[in-house]
Amino acid sequence: MTRLGMVIDLKRCIGCYGCTMACKAENATPPGVFWNRVLVWEEGKYPVARQVYFPVQCNHCQDAPCKKVCPTGATSQRPDGIVLIDYNKCIGCRACVTACPYQNRYYQRETRTYYPGVLTPFEEVGYAKFPPKVVTKCNFCVHRVDQGLQPACVQTCISKARTFGDLDNPESEVSLVMRNRHVFRLRPELGTEPSVYYLG
Repeated sequence: MTRLGMVIDLKRCIGCYGCTMACKAENATPPGVFWNRVLVWEEGKYPVARQVYFPVQCNHCQDAPCKKVCPTGATSQRPDGIVLIDYNKCIGCRACVTACPYQNRYYQRETRTYYPGVLTPFEEVGYAKFPPKVVTKCNFCVHRVDQGLQPACVQTCISKARTFGDLDNPESEVSLVMRNRHVFRLRPELGTEPSVYYLG
């Protein structure tokens, strides 16, 4: 059995937003839609204050609240744990947006372009995947994963802060990077069992 997931090393993340831009380029998400975000805040006091960079995305929870509340079955989960949305089944009710405790789903109210009234060739191809009035989110670049490739955010990360692979294989790279490090997941008290881990 394979359970795919990601580990993000917060000590390595330099806040370059490469993951954010790689995700937008790979998935052609419209303006204002960021499947991969980097939260930034400051810790400490002068003269030892520092910025903290905290990447967030869909956690592909093993017990996904978004899947439970979807009335049409548009949200589904593959055997490897990747949570997907079928845009042909999505009715845009946004129950999943409300249910997601990580705020990582986006409602496509209308087709928005980067240049008012004009679709670039890139947008024409990319936006065809997203009909208006549906919900979208990170899909771990499933089209790449199925070809044996890494998600775009992992491949692009210049500081190697991201690792992707089989969480159930103790000898996989993703399992090895978690060994002997403090590992945590977001909001574990909710019992959602996220597939995105962080190294503190």
